[in-house]
Amino acid sequence: MDETLLERIFRALHRENVRYAVFGGVALNLHGIVRTTEDLDIFIEPIEENILRLRVALRSVFTDPAIDEISAEDLLGEYPAVAYVPPDGPFHIDILTRLGEAFRFEDLETMETEFKGVPVPVVTPRMLHRMKRDTVRPKDRGDAEELRRRFGFGEKD
Repeated sequence: MDETLLERIFRALHRENVRYAVFGGVALNLHGIVRTTEDLDIFIEPIEENILRLRVALRSVFTDPAIDEISAEDLLGEYPAVAYVPPDGPFHIDILTRLGEAFRFEDLETMETEFKGVPVPVVTPRMLHRMKRDTVRPKDRGDAEELRRRFGFGEKD
């Protein structure tokens, strides 16, 4: 993952006061577990004003009219997830307000960490473990096991 791009995104989200939380592979890295990833997974607070701030932040990083297609209607609807794919490179951003019935933005346990001097809200290691342990993807189950070992979680944590 391009750390310079990630820093630019985090700076823009912070500057625009977007309420969000990082999860997925980038969250693993922020918690000290090195894993390659080609995407940034974020939950955002599911209110229209926050989604507008998200678009402003992304426009400051990417010159792409497709950013305007990220809508409150989509992120507040029945399938509240959008994959934003910038025009250059293999990188993309998965933006969610909830993950099925299992996880909603307002229920996430988060903490603040820093990435290159930028404050970044990230789900806690315990929350990330819960998000990954019962999925069908082997990669997620492996991540959950690594989180369990690294942070001393029990099977039900």
